[in-house]
Amino acid sequence: MEWLWNLMADHESVAYTVIVYSVVIAVGVALGKIKIFGISFGIAWVLFAGIAMAELGFTVNPHIQHFVKEFGLILFVYTIGLQVGPGFFASFQKEGIKFNLLAVLSIVSCVLTVIAIHYITQTDMGTLVGIMSGAVTNTPGLGAAQATLEDVFKGDPATMPNLSTAYAVAYPFGVLGIILVMLGLKAFLKVNLDVEKRLNSVRHSKDQVVINRFAIKVSNPALFGKKLSVIKQTLDFDFTISRMCRKGEIILASADTLIEEGDIVLIVANQKENEKFLTLIGDSVSILDYFPDVKDMRYTSRRINVTQRAIFTKTLAELDVRKRFGVTITRVYRAGIEFVPAADTKLQFGDTITVIGDESHIQLVSKEFGNSKRRMQTPHIAELFMGITLGVLLGSIPFAIPGIPVPVKLGLAGGPLIVAILISRYGGKFSVTHYVSQSANLMVREIGIVLFLASVGLDAGATFIETILHGQGLYWMCLGALITLIPLIITSLVARFRGKLDYLGICGLLSGASTDPPALAFANDMSNSEIPALTYASVYPLTTFLRIMVAQLLIVFFV
Repeated sequence: MEWLWNLMADHESVAYTVIVYSVVIAVGVALGKIKIFGISFGIAWVLFAGIAMAELGFTVNPHIQHFVKEFGLILFVYTIGLQVGPGFFASFQKEGIKFNLLAVLSIVSCVLTVIAIHYITQTDMGTLVGIMSGAVTNTPGLGAAQATLEDVFKGDPATMPNLSTAYAVAYPFGVLGIILVMLGLKAFLKVNLDVEKRLNSVRHSKDQVVINRFAIKVSNPALFGKKLSVIKQTLDFDFTISRMCRKGEIILASADTLIEEGDIVLIVANQKENEKFLTLIGDSVSILDYFPDVKDMRYTSRRINVTQRAIFTKTLAELDVRKRFGVTITRVYRAGIEFVPAADTKLQFGDTITVIGDESHIQLVSKEFGNSKRRMQTPHIAELFMGITLGVLLGSIPFAIPGIPVPVKLGLAGGPLIVAILISRYGGKFSVTHYVSQSANLMVREIGIVLFLASVGLDAGATFIETILHGQGLYWMCLGALITLIPLIITSLVARFRGKLDYLGICGLLSGASTDPPALAFANDMSNSEIPALTYASVYPLTTFLRIMVAQLLIVFFV
């Protein structure tokens, strides 16, 4: 067994480094699956596993540790950007504006609390930013702050505040604090969860977009002898008339098709627009009476994956599949959202379209659009790392601000995040392939975050126990509790009494504003509902971006 002893004694070897990181990550992830009273620290256990390994003397080369930490952070934030990008700008529409304003209130309250503590207690801002990152369970913010701090102190560890230790000390209450606020709010407001669910359902039923099919018999004399395009011109929203039934024969509809009395039109549109069609066209009839099961129909529908690069630069009007192939595109499914396409809609790689027409013609369309399962499953590694390259370059650009001694940078967290959001949102318009499958995105994201947390834990381990037992660890815990509780209490009360949010929406808002997945999981389990997740998803993109930026700005302005 001498070989094993020699292996573990050589702290500079690659094999030793891989073993340490692997053990830390494996133990941490395993512990993260354990729940105590329905509460779990989740992936954060990797951090504490790293601290434990460091306390046992298993340390790694500082240069390797630094690289792994930064690279893990970049992978994490970039894949987050790819995930949230499609919904980032959509989150500012309708009720999402209110949710995001409340999330901004939470962040502003947090920043003001930190600044107040800084001046009242004379605690250095570097340490407070580490405490803040742990108190709001925001790991990317910690990474951004550390990168900025290294720029300020020119990488001198002797003079740098230990953000990792401060983060680790404050993190446990960061998770518990938000859960305590949820439970306290529930008791204070005397919340009945069943009533809250019903109120939420009623409130959002009007804004819910449900794409459906329905058949209408033409009985309006004003439409007889007119082209179908007249209906499109009359109504100011997107919809598709895919087929018609005329005297028992099913025909494929086009804009130039003439309308006759008694025609049955099959419409694909938002369900809430049904009444407008009935008012304009005629009476609703059963789809099955005129458009039987697709097996018995001349025309059928298929879902096709868009994987052909030549398609990305053209609008649906330019592609004109109706005239070229005699088929109709009725729906587009993109980034978890289904919508009716317009003439100026540009398809993106990974879109799934619903096509209606003759089977032989659909096969031709399928070839034109790609429909390659293999391409959908193939990771676009070159595009991924090119995006990361652009993100790192953007994050490294210094922005000089008058009165600030150190130029401001977006950093290794902010730069990749912004580039990923922009590429995922607009890449399709410039023929940039950005598609990453959900499973691949999750794998890369999880690898990135566990590498980062393991590195932070191994770095903090050297001083963690000493700080707790003989240093300012308990004092930092108290400061972290204040940073956790004050913004959450302010935000929840404003959301309830000014924003008129229901309790479940507030739970999702608080979880999203703190970028706290364990708190969201607790809210979902407590309510047995997915309602908190909807609000969480609305505020998460903006909150993640602002948390990263705020952590850096506090370092720049106050350190």
